[in-house]
Amino acid sequence: MKLPVSTEWLLHCATSLAQLEPGVTASAAQLADYYDLPAPYLAKQLQALVRAGVLAATTGPRGGFRLARAAADITMLQIVEAVDGAAMPYECREIRAQGRGALPPEECRRACVLAEKMADAHRAWRASLAGVTLADILAELPAHAPQRTRSILTGRT
Repeated sequence: MKLPVSTEWLLHCATSLAQLEPGVTASAAQLADYYDLPAPYLAKQLQALVRAGVLAATTGPRGGFRLARAAADITMLQIVEAVDGAAMPYECREIRAQGRGALPPEECRRACVLAEKMADAHRAWRASLAGVTLADILAELPAHAPQRTRSILTGRT
């Protein structure tokens, strides 16, 4: 499975925002500078997380983005789905019923075993991501990382 590059961006940005003190925001420009990303495109992508209820956005001179709820209540799956959707990436087109090797119609009434296995893998992947929260990610970061992130993003320690 290949996800859009913006998925990586938003996973990292959400993790960075989770390291800020409660209520503190970072702008799209600050996040773009932090990761050397194109700010206008990143701002558009961050809006997907706002629409999904993962981030909250404020406007004005001190505006920016922050987590919309506790890091323990935001899963990796929620972030990935905000960017990429929830659709299964594999689509069986029933080629087993085509060409010189076509199976008889009665052998194609049941779902293709390959489609079933791909669906199983997709469910397992989703369950794995649903089981990891931003709080879990923060717990695995080096102890110095949150202070460094706060300092670089907002100038606060």
